[in-house]
Amino acid sequence: MDYYIQTCSTEMYMERYMTLVLEHYEQLNLPYTFPVALSFLSSPLLLHKEAFVCFAGEDQTVGAFSYIRGTADEQYKNTHVAQIQIAFIQEEHRCGRLFYEGLRYLAEHNAMEKEPIREFRFWVPSRLNLQRLLGRFAALAHTWETEHGLLDEYHMSAASLESYVHRVRRTVAS
Repeated sequence: MDYYIQTCSTEMYMERYMTLVLEHYEQLNLPYTFPVALSFLSSPLLLHKEAFVCFAGEDQTVGAFSYIRGTADEQYKNTHVAQIQIAFIQEEHRCGRLFYEGLRYLAEHNAMEKEPIREFRFWVPSRLNLQRLLGRFAALAHTWETEHGLLDEYHMSAASLESYVHRVRRTVAS
């Protein structure tokens, strides 16, 4: 199957992003109440930050990812740090290829930015058991105990993201 990724730069793509994440809200496994989760999911669009949609074939929306620059503890002034708000691929389209394409697109998009992000941060429920996969390109920084279960916090430098993308590209080309 052919996949491609599009930046949410128009209202149509923004609508596709929100429709996908709301239709698949339960599958997102977000450890927050719905109002809090909705603020995380919509903030990249509302704050004019970065959101992306993944397509299969001509126009079937099958995934989405987004981030905002800065962290709350720094009043969002540390724009060299990005918080990934969501990374989701519909179950029937989950494959290494699309996951890799998302990482590649993120690395290339970041490299073209006027002020590239130096560090990406993201959080994943521990119960999903993704530590081995995520450890290939990100470092587990902390595990938080929340009312919805354990939450792993990862940090990924832009350099480690680029290195992982190049490593996979070389492996695939071999």
